[in-house]
Amino acid sequence: MAETGPDPDVRFDKHKAGIQANRYVTQYGLHLLPDLYEGFNPMRYEEAQAREVEIGIDLRSAGFGVWQA
Repeated sequence: MAETGPDPDVRFDKHKAGIQANRYVTQYGLHLLPDLYEGFNPMRYEEAQAREVEIGIDLRSAGFGVWQA
C-alpha cells in the first residue's frame, strides 16, 4: 500500500501506460481489487505510514505479491 493522493484507478492506468511505472504492475497487473483497499480509504498519511508494513504482511500471507521499500 502506498501513501498516494491519486485515485487508485488513475495510478493503475499510469503504471500500465509506463508513466511513473512499477515494472511488476506494467508486466503482470491485470486489474485492481477494490474489495482489498476500499475499507482503508480515506486514511490520513500518518495512519497509512503506520499501517503499511502490517497490511503488506497480511496481503503477502494471503498470497498476494507485495513489494515495499
